[in-house]
Amino acid sequence: MEAKTTCHSGCGCSCGHNKEEERPNVALPVLSFILLVAGLILDHTGQGWFSPAVKLVWYLAAFLPVGLPVMREAYCEARQKDFFTEFTLMSVASIGAFSIGEYPEAVAVMLFYTVGEMLQNRAVERASQNISRLLDVRPERTDVFREGKYINVSPKEVQAGEGIEVKPGGRIPLDGILQESEASFDTSALTGESMPRTLRKGDEVLAGMIVLGQAVCIEVNRPYEQSALARILALVKDAAERKAPAELFIRRFARFYTPAVIVLALLIVTVPALAGLMMPSFQYVFHDWLYRGLVFLVISCPCALVISVPLGYFGGIGAASRAGILFKGGNYLDAITRINTVAFDKTGTLTTGRFDVTDLQAHGIPGPELLALLLSVEQKSTHPIAQAIVRYAKKQNISAANISEMHELAGHGVEAVIGGQEVLVGNIRLMKERGISIPEELSDKVATVVICAIGKKYAGHLLLSDTLKDDAVEAIAKLRKLGVTDIRLLSGDKKEIVESFAKRLGIDRAYGNLLPEDKAAHIREMVEEPGKSVAFVGDGMNDAPVLALSHVGIAMGGLGSDAAIESADVVIQNDQPSKVATAIAIGRKTRTIVRQNIIGALGVKGIVLLAGALGYVTLWGAVFADVGVALLAVFNSVRILNRKT
Repeated sequence: MEAKTTCHSGCGCSCGHNKEEERPNVALPVLSFILLVAGLILDHTGQGWFSPAVKLVWYLAAFLPVGLPVMREAYCEARQKDFFTEFTLMSVASIGAFSIGEYPEAVAVMLFYTVGEMLQNRAVERASQNISRLLDVRPERTDVFREGKYINVSPKEVQAGEGIEVKPGGRIPLDGILQESEASFDTSALTGESMPRTLRKGDEVLAGMIVLGQAVCIEVNRPYEQSALARILALVKDAAERKAPAELFIRRFARFYTPAVIVLALLIVTVPALAGLMMPSFQYVFHDWLYRGLVFLVISCPCALVISVPLGYFGGIGAASRAGILFKGGNYLDAITRINTVAFDKTGTLTTGRFDVTDLQAHGIPGPELLALLLSVEQKSTHPIAQAIVRYAKKQNISAANISEMHELAGHGVEAVIGGQEVLVGNIRLMKERGISIPEELSDKVATVVICAIGKKYAGHLLLSDTLKDDAVEAIAKLRKLGVTDIRLLSGDKKEIVESFAKRLGIDRAYGNLLPEDKAAHIREMVEEPGKSVAFVGDGMNDAPVLALSHVGIAMGGLGSDAAIESADVVIQNDQPSKVATAIAIGRKTRTIVRQNIIGALGVKGIVLLAGALGYVTLWGAVFADVGVALLAVFNSVRILNRKT
């Protein structure tokens, strides 16, 4: 049974008790409640004119405002061959109550069921709105520069390449490139990060950021529909389609559960009748046993499970989004709770990835000429090391040479032809494979070494250093606190460098000199190890195969990183490795809430079902128990949205 369905039968009615397209009419339950209370008072005071016939008409009038919509839903579902729904249960129970003269109970079943549904729907709607408001924070208007002046338009009308101005305190409506020399932004809506972020001219700014301190001019680089925030919002909404195992179980369970309780209700009525025929001493009263069967039907409604379990996962996805963590589905939110092993990439994941050149040594050629060659082969690469070399060369006012041919050697470096000479730029492993002799001391350097060879002869090298992210040590400590003790560091960097970083981080197992295929082999071996549930945390760019191999792939997505969003199951938007522990904690909290809902709903219903079958619960008690359990489960589900991350 679905928590929400749509009628396709042409009957012109809604078939979903959580339908978003139309709001329930509050006046109808109010009218029904007034008539019910008035009828009870008239019945209790013994008014002479309140005859049995008048009483029937009176309670029918109280029943119809709330009963007809539910019976209409049951009819729609039946036309779609779905006969065993909560609408059917309520309809049968109320009609049965009318048939044995229990008019107030018949009205109460429908009235409190309707009120309970309205409250549940409102809670679900609030959860959905909270998530949408949390993410879709773009302003409705913006100032765009056209024909020599700024005009106020909808962001949807702004094209890539146009300039917009955003005043202090205003939210940026579109992705773009900052035109100011420097500006500060509040990025909490996108990343959950409370500290302001300082960006410089040429850096990308994203929709949803808040401008701090001064007005800024931005050159738009993406249309409204393609902004990072639009993609994030779509990702969170699409996540609801990927169901967790518990959600799938509840769906299957509901399909068998509802027919089963209908059969049991019939047995409650018929088995005692057969016993009365076989044992004359047993006094069978049809009215009493039918009443017990109706109570059984009312309390058996599975709304609490059908609504609250998916809502629990949706709430978990929303809470994670507020913390700057994107789960691509409830299935990944569930999978991350089982993680007991985490493997980290180093560069850009636990380190800043912003390398700085600390030393340049040329051999046989002038230093500026060596730097020009390095700039030529690295200037088009997005790798952090290449970008560091480019920054260093530009500070020295070095110009690139013309390249006639170039080939990238994955995990090794670059091969190029410059000025008729064969140039190799890469790591020590590349030089050894090509038989190029290099100074022995380079192998002992605890730093990243980029070597250049011209015509198969060593021509010089650069030393570069990277730094740990501010929360890298905290990230490892938090994981250990959560019970994740098997933490590993995998990197293509030199073994000595990787081991040095691992020691500073408190990671026991570190592996260096790894090519992409070596990383994949490590993860494959870990995944196949019995009892291991493995998460790999990488930058989402060159780690796609490893992210796919792990049980849960977590990408340091950065702001607006398309590659990370594409390749990973979970995306950390602000690149903070400590958010890995936060993601696991949110997943575990969500799992706890979902289990509480399942155990609580089944436990309470089981007790009341048994009590109803034995005649200890009235229809009033049954409907209050059903509505109460459903509401408690729903409110329990949405409380994770209020959890401080």
